Amino acid sequence: MAQSPTDYERFEPCGVISITTDFGHKGPFIGTMKGMILMRFPAARIVDLTHETLVHWPAEAGFWIARAYRYFPAGTLHVAVVDPGVGTQRDILVLEHDRHAFLAPDNGLLGALALAPGARAYRLDTGRLRRYSIVEPSATFHGRDIFAPLAAELASGRAKPADLGASTRDVVPSWLDEPEVAGQRVTGVVVTIDHFGNLITNIDGGVLAGFRHAVVHAGGHELPLKRTYGDVRPGQFLALVNSFGVLEIARAEQSAAEGLGLGRGAPITVTEAS
Repeated sequence: MAQSPTDYERFEPCGVISITTDFGHKGPFIGTMKGMILMRFPAARIVDLTHETLVHWPAEAGFWIARAYRYFPAGTLHVAVVDPGVGTQRDILVLEHDRHAFLAPDNGLLGALALAPGARAYRLDTGRLRRYSIVEPSATFHGRDIFAPLAAELASGRAKPADLGASTRDVVPSWLDEPEVAGQRVTGVVVTIDHFGNLITNIDGGVLAGFRHAVVHAGGHELPLKRTYGDVRPGQFLALVNSFGVLEIARAEQSAAEGLGLGRGAPITVTEAS
């Protein structure tokens, strides 16, 4: 991870905060996080990225944030709370990258972004929480009691990432392995399933540029690589590079996940047509 301040663009807050969690929408958890932010920074503009990531699996939240942050204005602070280790000795990180900042537990959620050229991570020194009037946080809801107050401080410009602690290169790596590329064969996995039952993988579309006629192997099926869902008849399976630039397995007007019986972690292979 690069550490020179001259080789990355610094975070200059614009007042926008995105929130990603695995909380779902039952109960007051998301609302009280937002309330805490607004108590401290009433001018904050808060955007829900998603609250439906797989519970207790930071990799999915990290996957989405790494691909979605660029659709926000420079200066956005992205807060992610998928935190099975809440209340334990796990650390908290704030990371600067590409004029954005990211605040999350150090549990692999930011592992991929931390490897990006020019990224710089800082480890929260919990002894500095009192300077931001954060005292006696709940042992089970750091999203409300630590992340939200810190988000308000960072997004308002009252605190800079470097104010929270020392810079570090020792970041927990992502739980999600990178795809394997070997000649005309790429192997990855399904990371998540969207509302339509589409299987979204960790294979970036750019990896497929070298294929003349790519065939995608999923659940014992060989699927053609198409441009969009309407390129096949309803009920047919297909593969495509989706709007976030990653390989997706779909079934026109139906659920690919149900039709193929696949879920998160399922292997996906791309080969050249024989």
